[in-house]
Amino acid sequence: MDQVTGAAPTELPASAPPEAPARKPALRPRNAATLIILDRTRRIPKILMGRRHPGLAFMPGKFVFPGGRIEPCDRHMPVAGALSARASDALAVRVPRGGNGLGRALALAAIRETYEETGLLLGTREYGPPETTPAGTWDAFRAAAVMPDLESLRFIARAVTPPGRARRFDTRFFAADRTAIAHEVPGIVSAESELVELAWVTFVEARALDLPRITRVILDDLEIQVRGGFAPYLPIPYYYERSGKPQRETL
Repeated sequence: MDQVTGAAPTELPASAPPEAPARKPALRPRNAATLIILDRTRRIPKILMGRRHPGLAFMPGKFVFPGGRIEPCDRHMPVAGALSARASDALAVRVPRGGNGLGRALALAAIRETYEETGLLLGTREYGPPETTPAGTWDAFRAAAVMPDLESLRFIARAVTPPGRARRFDTRFFAADRTAIAHEVPGIVSAESELVELAWVTFVEARALDLPRITRVILDDLEIQVRGGFAPYLPIPYYYERSGKPQRETL
Protein backbone atom coordinates (compact mmCIF):
# COMPACT_ATOMS: atom_id res chain seq x y z
CA MET A 1 0.00 0.00 0.00
CA ASP A 2 1.36 3.28 -0.97
CA GLN A 3 1.84 5.66 1.99
CA VAL A 4 0.70 9.20 1.53
CA THR A 5 2.95 11.62 3.24
CA GLY A 6 2.16 15.21 4.26
CA ALA A 7 0.86 17.31 7.11
CA ALA A 8 -1.57 15.65 9.40
CA PRO A 9 -5.03 17.12 9.19
CA THR A 10 -5.80 19.57 11.98
CA GLU A 11 -9.10 19.66 13.84
CA LEU A 12 -11.03 22.86 13.34
CA PRO A 13 -11.65 24.68 16.63
CA ALA A 14 -15.17 24.90 17.89
CA SER A 15 -16.74 28.26 17.12
CA ALA A 16 -16.40 30.65 20.05
CA PRO A 17 -19.62 31.85 21.64
CA PRO A 18 -20.55 35.39 20.67
CA GLU A 19 -19.26 38.01 23.06
CA ALA A 20 -21.86 39.69 25.23
CA PRO A 21 -22.16 43.40 24.52
CA ALA A 22 -20.19 45.49 26.95
CA ARG A 23 -22.41 46.92 29.66
CA LYS A 24 -22.35 50.66 29.82
CA PRO A 25 -21.42 51.98 33.25
CA ALA A 26 -24.35 53.56 35.05
CA LEU A 27 -24.38 57.33 34.85
CA ARG A 28 -23.46 59.00 38.09
CA PRO A 29 -26.44 61.09 39.22
CA ARG A 30 -25.88 64.83 39.35
CA ASN A 31 -26.75 66.80 42.46
CA ALA A 32 -29.95 68.74 41.87
CA ALA A 33 -32.61 70.61 43.84
CA THR A 34 -36.27 71.43 43.47
CA LEU A 35 -38.38 74.06 45.19
CA ILE A 36 -42.08 73.63 45.89
CA ILE A 37 -43.84 76.93 46.63
CA LEU A 38 -47.03 76.69 48.70
CA ASP A 39 -49.86 79.17 49.07
CA ARG A 40 -51.47 78.50 52.45
CA THR A 41 -53.38 81.76 52.79
CA ARG A 42 -56.70 79.92 52.33
CA ARG A 43 -58.21 76.78 53.81
CA ILE A 44 -57.16 74.62 50.86
CA PRO A 45 -53.43 74.96 50.08
CA LYS A 46 -52.21 75.45 46.54
CA ILE A 47 -48.90 74.50 44.91
CA LEU A 48 -47.01 76.22 42.12
CA MET A 49 -46.34 73.90 39.19
CA GLY A 50 -44.97 74.51 35.71
CA ARG A 51 -45.48 72.69 32.42
CA ARG A 52 -42.25 71.83 30.61
CA HIS A 53 -41.78 72.77 26.98
CA PRO A 54 -43.11 69.94 24.75
CA GLY A 55 -39.95 70.05 22.64
CA LEU A 56 -37.57 69.22 25.49
CA ALA A 57 -35.80 65.84 25.47
CA PHE A 58 -36.28 65.33 29.23
CA MET A 59 -39.88 65.02 30.48
CA PRO A 60 -41.48 67.00 27.62
CA GLY A 61 -44.85 68.51 28.43
CA LYS A 62 -44.88 67.23 32.02
CA PHE A 63 -45.96 69.37 34.96
CA VAL A 64 -43.15 69.69 37.49
CA PHE A 65 -41.82 71.80 40.34
CA PRO A 66 -39.14 74.35 39.39
CA GLY A 67 -35.61 73.02 39.83
CA GLY A 68 -32.38 71.82 38.28
CA ARG A 69 -28.82 70.76 38.92
CA ILE A 70 -26.42 72.50 41.24
CA GLU A 71 -23.91 74.96 39.74
CA PRO A 72 -20.49 76.04 41.11
CA CYS A 73 -21.80 79.58 41.69
CA ASP A 74 -24.32 78.27 44.22
CA ARG A 75 -21.51 77.59 46.70
CA HIS A 76 -20.49 81.26 46.78
CA MET A 77 -23.76 83.16 47.10
CA PRO A 78 -24.28 85.07 50.38
CA VAL A 79 -27.46 84.30 52.33
CA ALA A 80 -29.53 86.00 55.00
CA GLY A 81 -30.57 82.97 57.04
CA ALA A 82 -29.42 79.40 57.56
CA LEU A 83 -31.19 76.09 57.08
CA SER A 84 -32.67 74.49 60.18
CA ALA A 85 -30.55 71.98 62.09
CA ARG A 86 -32.97 69.22 61.10
CA ALA A 87 -32.61 70.04 57.41
CA SER A 88 -28.82 70.40 57.60
CA ASP A 89 -28.46 67.05 59.37
CA ALA A 90 -30.71 65.23 56.88
CA LEU A 91 -28.95 66.79 53.89
CA ALA A 92 -25.60 65.51 55.20
CA VAL A 93 -26.73 61.86 55.31
CA ARG A 94 -25.47 59.50 52.59
CA VAL A 95 -23.24 62.02 50.81
CA PRO A 96 -19.65 61.33 49.70
CA ARG A 97 -16.59 62.79 51.35
CA GLY A 98 -16.01 66.38 50.51
CA GLY A 99 -19.70 67.19 50.79
CA ASN A 100 -19.15 70.03 53.25
CA GLY A 101 -21.53 72.85 52.42
CA LEU A 102 -23.45 70.70 49.95
CA GLY A 103 -26.79 71.18 51.71
CA ARG A 104 -26.42 74.96 51.66
CA ALA A 105 -25.46 74.91 47.97
CA LEU A 106 -28.42 72.67 47.13
CA ALA A 107 -30.85 75.02 48.86
CA LEU A 108 -29.39 77.93 46.91
CA ALA A 109 -29.62 75.92 43.67
CA ALA A 110 -33.33 75.46 44.33
CA ILE A 111 -33.80 79.22 44.77
CA ARG A 112 -31.69 80.09 41.72
CA GLU A 113 -33.41 77.56 39.45
CA THR A 114 -36.81 78.79 40.60
CA TYR A 115 -35.89 82.31 39.53
CA GLU A 116 -34.48 81.13 36.18
CA GLU A 117 -37.64 79.16 35.37
CA THR A 118 -40.38 81.34 36.90
CA GLY A 119 -38.99 84.84 37.52
CA LEU A 120 -39.70 84.53 41.26
CA LEU A 121 -36.96 85.64 43.68
CA LEU A 122 -37.24 84.06 47.14
CA GLY A 123 -35.58 85.82 50.02
CA THR A 124 -35.71 89.05 51.99
CA ARG A 125 -35.10 92.76 51.44
CA GLU A 126 -34.58 93.50 55.14
CA TYR A 127 -30.78 93.53 54.82
CA GLY A 128 -30.47 95.30 51.50
CA PRO A 129 -28.77 93.84 48.43
CA PRO A 130 -25.93 91.34 48.78
CA GLU A 131 -22.55 93.09 48.68
CA THR A 132 -21.16 90.60 46.17
CA THR A 133 -22.70 87.93 43.97
CA PRO A 134 -21.21 85.28 41.68
CA ALA A 135 -21.38 86.27 38.03
CA GLY A 136 -24.50 85.15 36.22
CA THR A 137 -28.02 84.54 37.47
CA TRP A 138 -27.33 85.73 41.01
CA ASP A 139 -26.78 89.26 39.68
CA ALA A 140 -30.57 89.55 39.42
CA PHE A 141 -30.84 89.20 43.21
CA ARG A 142 -28.42 92.06 43.77
CA ALA A 143 -30.28 94.21 41.22
CA ALA A 144 -33.56 93.54 43.04
CA ALA A 145 -31.95 94.03 46.49
CA VAL A 146 -32.98 90.51 47.53
CA MET A 147 -30.92 88.27 49.80
CA PRO A 148 -31.74 84.55 49.59
CA ASP A 149 -33.12 83.38 52.93
CA LEU A 150 -32.53 79.67 53.57
CA GLU A 151 -34.44 79.82 56.85
CA SER A 152 -37.69 79.87 54.86
CA LEU A 153 -36.94 76.50 53.21
CA ARG A 154 -37.97 73.09 54.51
CA PHE A 155 -36.26 69.92 53.29
CA ILE A 156 -38.94 67.32 52.61
CA ALA A 157 -37.53 64.51 50.41
CA ARG A 158 -34.67 63.13 48.32
CA ALA A 159 -34.89 60.97 45.20
CA VAL A 160 -32.31 59.47 42.82
CA THR A 161 -33.18 58.73 39.19
CA PRO A 162 -32.95 54.93 38.61
CA PRO A 163 -29.97 53.52 36.67
CA GLY A 164 -30.32 53.08 32.93
CA ARG A 165 -31.89 56.47 32.28
CA ALA A 166 -30.39 58.91 29.79
CA ARG A 167 -30.13 61.52 32.55
CA ARG A 168 -29.79 60.89 36.27
CA PHE A 169 -30.21 63.31 39.16
CA ASP A 170 -29.85 63.06 42.92
CA THR A 171 -32.59 65.56 43.71
CA ARG A 172 -33.40 67.20 47.05
CA PHE A 173 -36.90 68.61 47.36
CA PHE A 174 -37.45 71.78 49.37
CA ALA A 175 -40.69 73.60 50.21
CA ALA A 176 -41.33 77.27 50.99
CA ASP A 177 -44.35 79.48 51.53
CA ARG A 178 -45.49 81.97 48.91
CA THR A 179 -44.82 84.72 51.44
CA ALA A 180 -41.08 84.07 50.90
CA ILE A 181 -41.32 85.57 47.40
CA ALA A 182 -39.63 88.99 47.64
CA HIS A 183 -39.74 90.03 44.00
CA GLU A 184 -40.97 88.89 40.59
CA VAL A 185 -39.39 89.52 37.21
CA PRO A 186 -42.05 89.35 34.47
CA GLY A 187 -41.61 87.72 31.09
CA ILE A 188 -39.53 84.71 32.17
CA VAL A 189 -42.25 82.18 31.30
CA SER A 190 -43.13 82.13 27.62
CA ALA A 191 -43.94 79.75 24.77
CA GLU A 192 -40.20 79.36 24.12
CA SER A 193 -38.94 78.98 27.70
CA GLU A 194 -38.23 75.79 29.67
CA LEU A 195 -41.53 76.19 31.51
CA VAL A 196 -44.25 77.37 29.14
CA GLU A 197 -46.99 77.69 31.76
CA LEU A 198 -47.32 78.23 35.52
CA ALA A 199 -50.34 77.19 37.56
CA TRP A 200 -51.36 77.38 41.22
CA VAL A 201 -53.20 74.11 41.88
CA THR A 202 -54.62 72.21 44.83
CA PHE A 203 -53.36 68.73 45.67
CA VAL A 204 -56.41 67.24 43.96
CA GLU A 205 -55.89 69.35 40.85
CA ALA A 206 -52.17 68.56 40.78
CA ARG A 207 -52.79 64.81 40.76
CA ALA A 208 -55.01 65.22 37.68
CA LEU A 209 -52.12 66.73 35.69
CA ASP A 210 -49.60 64.91 33.50
CA LEU A 211 -46.92 64.31 36.14
CA PRO A 212 -43.68 62.31 36.35
CA ARG A 213 -44.02 59.30 38.65
CA ILE A 214 -41.69 60.70 41.31
CA THR A 215 -43.62 63.98 41.38
CA ARG A 216 -46.76 62.06 42.38
CA VAL A 217 -44.83 60.37 45.17
CA ILE A 218 -43.43 63.67 46.45
CA LEU A 219 -46.92 65.20 46.42
CA ASP A 220 -47.99 62.58 48.96
CA ASP A 221 -44.98 63.39 51.17
CA LEU A 222 -45.64 67.11 50.85
CA GLU A 223 -49.27 66.71 51.87
CA ILE A 224 -48.19 64.84 55.01
CA GLN A 225 -45.78 67.67 55.83
CA VAL A 226 -48.43 70.36 55.29
CA ARG A 227 -50.95 68.57 57.49
CA GLY A 228 -48.30 68.15 60.17
CA GLY A 229 -47.22 71.77 60.02
CA PHE A 230 -43.71 70.78 58.85
CA ALA A 231 -42.94 69.50 62.35
CA PRO A 232 -39.27 68.48 62.77
CA TYR A 233 -40.20 64.93 63.81
CA LEU A 234 -41.91 64.15 60.48
CA PRO A 235 -39.98 61.70 58.28
CA ILE A 236 -37.86 62.89 55.35
CA PRO A 237 -37.94 60.03 52.80
CA TYR A 238 -35.08 59.02 50.51
CA TYR A 239 -36.02 57.17 47.30
CA TYR A 240 -33.63 55.19 45.13
CA GLU A 241 -33.36 51.87 43.31
CA ARG A 242 -31.24 48.84 44.20
CA SER A 243 -31.00 45.73 42.00
CA GLY A 244 -34.02 46.91 40.07
CA LYS A 245 -36.19 47.27 43.17
CA PRO A 246 -37.48 50.61 44.51
CA GLN A 247 -36.19 51.51 47.96
CA ARG A 248 -37.43 53.98 50.56
CA GLU A 249 -35.37 55.04 53.55
CA THR A 250 -35.82 57.80 56.08
CA LEU A 251 -33.15 60.46 56.48
